[in-house]
Amino acid sequence: MESKLIYHGSRMIVPYPEIRIAKYHKDFYYGFYCTYIRKQAERWATRMGKSGYVNIYEYHENPELRHLKFETMTEEWLDFVVDCRRGKTHDYDIVEGPMADDTIFNYIQSFIDGKISRAAFWELARFKYPTHQISFHTARALQTLNFIKGEEVHGKE
Repeated sequence: MESKLIYHGSRMIVPYPEIRIAKYHKDFYYGFYCTYIRKQAERWATRMGKSGYVNIYEYHENPELRHLKFETMTEEWLDFVVDCRRGKTHDYDIVEGPMADDTIFNYIQSFIDGKISRAAFWELARFKYPTHQISFHTARALQTLNFIKGEEVHGKE
């Protein structure tokens, strides 16, 4: 099975990834989030202008795991993200697809709150740069990751 490099941006080096329950639900619910796009991991690591780390992993796909993949933002993707952000669980080991960045998050919240229509959401949802996220939701999914190293990156403090 093919392996790929993926990245996780964090305030710390993370040699042993884990799924953490956070205050707010994320796009694909609770999980360990990575990306194939290094620049995006750097943005995650340096949020609020601080320094952080890009953790690099080798990801080995496991065909026995339940993997949901969204190639692009679609109606199915929007419904899935809305459900996850509302706290609805799913039974996938891995979910992959576009990321609702801060701007898109606001549009999704406005859609959830009934302030904008589905059509208005799609009109507003235009990315300035490509995004990608792959989230790991089970212990079996985390076993597909091998930590390579963490590299320090600096924000604009």
